[in-house]
Amino acid sequence: MIDYETYVRIRNYFDRDGLKYSQIADALALDQRTVARWANEKRYLPRKSTPRKSKLDPFKNDILRMLEKHPYTAAQIFQRIKQDGFDGGITIVEDYVRRVRPAKTKAYLKLVFAPGECAQVDWGSYATVRVGSTTRRLSFFVMVLCHSRMMYVEFTVSQTMEHFLGCHQNAFHFFGSVPQKIMVDNLKSAVLKRTVGHAPVFNPKYLDFAQHYGFSIVPCAVGKGNEKGQVERGVGYVKKNLLNGLDIPDFKIMKPVANNWLDTVANIRTHGETGKRPVDMFQEEKSCLQPLPVEPYDIGVVRQMRASRQFRVTIDTNRYSVPAQLSGVGLTAKLYPDRVCFYHESKLVARHVRSYDRRQDFEHPDHPKVLLEHRKKARDQKIFMRFLSLSDKAQEYYRQLQQRRMNPLHHTRQIVALSEIYSKEQVTMAIEDAFSFSAFSCEYIANLLEQRSRPVKEPGALHLTRSSDLLDLTIDHPDLSIYNKAIGEDKNE
Repeated sequence: MIDYETYVRIRNYFDRDGLKYSQIADALALDQRTVARWANEKRYLPRKSTPRKSKLDPFKNDILRMLEKHPYTAAQIFQRIKQDGFDGGITIVEDYVRRVRPAKTKAYLKLVFAPGECAQVDWGSYATVRVGSTTRRLSFFVMVLCHSRMMYVEFTVSQTMEHFLGCHQNAFHFFGSVPQKIMVDNLKSAVLKRTVGHAPVFNPKYLDFAQHYGFSIVPCAVGKGNEKGQVERGVGYVKKNLLNGLDIPDFKIMKPVANNWLDTVANIRTHGETGKRPVDMFQEEKSCLQPLPVEPYDIGVVRQMRASRQFRVTIDTNRYSVPAQLSGVGLTAKLYPDRVCFYHESKLVARHVRSYDRRQDFEHPDHPKVLLEHRKKARDQKIFMRFLSLSDKAQEYYRQLQQRRMNPLHHTRQIVALSEIYSKEQVTMAIEDAFSFSAFSCEYIANLLEQRSRPVKEPGALHLTRSSDLLDLTIDHPDLSIYNKAIGEDKNE
């Protein structure tokens, strides 16, 4: 049996467009015989079907009376009619009971909130996202002002306490104010324990945060997530309108994407329930919200940790350095969404940008300096001892270098290096000679060693080829007047 709309389409295809039965059947996904039958019908006269007889027919009135009297289950009704002679199965009983007594829809009271009275918060999750060289679950925090439906959204890759409080803080700054109450689900960041008949046990950190900003915590009843239905719908709206089909190459793009979506879509749309734009209603609600405190709350979460022998502290598989002298020492770590800080005896000793990649190593260039200096001192001490072993005069030579305000370590390094090139005896002699001439520098000793290592040729005798050449030598007559002049000057004195 086809419906009236399909009948009209068949007649239009057949009479107006002149299509064949097979073409109409392909277009409407129908059997060709069905198309042939209805194409020639001038009126839509649905065939009256004759209801099939059922084994349950004699018992239907009894079933209705039982359901009116008490909300029996299908199994209870099956047991009773079976005693009265019903020999069918329980399936047809269940189908009939379900048809005559449809499932009841649970009714809920509609919550109405005054301006500035309340906000609702919740987390949402959506697939995974690329962060550096790894992937993480994409989470997002949603806060909705209950009166105006003004929304704040922030994306994270973690739902830990520091992120929970940080998102609250950023939402308050986004709104420029604080609501009187915040409704939350019974997540551990807000409620540690919930027992029927007893007051909820709040997380101390969240309770302290609420007291600082001046709002009261209103947890939903156990299993009553509908009490914060506005934010529940807000989470669904983010998934359907923003994230559905969004290409996310890296987590870094999520903050500008979220801010743009809030300003151009979420908060300027006409809300389905209020019939107004949230941004317009927020202008009316803003005056009823509480002002922000002068100082922001310190949302850092404190942990006690110990530095490794490589002066590293591991947080979420990433390693962060601390000063080398704190290797193996117990430290206090303070975790923020954007940074990690390390304290020793209440003093800040290291600070790093927090990474959400995995198995990365972050070392501050100043942290290994102490260790390198220790190594350098040990190396310099070893060189100094080698220098002292070169000569008995070496220690006094070093003292003279110090008195002349020279860099004695530089000169001792160079002299020890010369001992690798020349023999120890040669260097010893050079040091002693330099000391005797009061020549205190590595350059002087290097010159001595170089000069003494050069081979010097003995001067040879003068050989003349012919004896007659001696007669050609001309010797000038000496000038004795200079002596007479010198003698005369002495007499005058």
